[in-house]
Amino acid sequence: MNIKYLTLPLIAATLVFTGCASRKPAAEITTGNTPNGSTTVSTEGLSEDAALNAQNLAGASSKGVTAANKAFLAKRVVHFDYDSSDLSNEDYQTLQAHAQFLVANANSKVALTGHTDERGTREYNMALGERRAKAVESFLITNGVNPQQLEAVSYGKEAPVNTGHNEAAWKENRRVEINYEAVPPLLK
Repeated sequence: MNIKYLTLPLIAATLVFTGCASRKPAAEITTGNTPNGSTTVSTEGLSEDAALNAQNLAGASSKGVTAANKAFLAKRVVHFDYDSSDLSNEDYQTLQAHAQFLVANANSKVALTGHTDERGTREYNMALGERRAKAVESFLITNGVNPQQLEAVSYGKEAPVNTGHNEAAWKENRRVEINYEAVPPLLK
């Protein structure tokens, strides 16, 4: 038997076992309270991403959350008409609630991701997705949000939520998602 046919599986097995042996076991997320009443999170043993997510969830804020705007803050998607970056009247209350929360929570950060349906070229859709994200960003800034809290990004047609090829699917995909990256609203 030829030695090169034995070497490749041996190297692959060594890499797999070495990688598994160096992984940390799953860590438990524990929380506690400080004397001033704020919540602390132990992220010992967590990966960097998992630690950031645990801190963000523990750092959720109820400041700026009212009974009146709670339902609007729960909505994290704004939809658009075909080939448009104009905000609809239905979305103003949602965006106003997010603006109010962001103004009250200066440590909150949001990524505004613009999306389009599958029709049109990749380049056109990337530009349209950016116009949509910038329209939401502009509304939030006009309503008092610090621009440093916002990041507008376009995914164009690359990340559909509905992979159908009809008007209902396209309508769902024409959107901007409001993704809290730090200090999301506490909606309990």
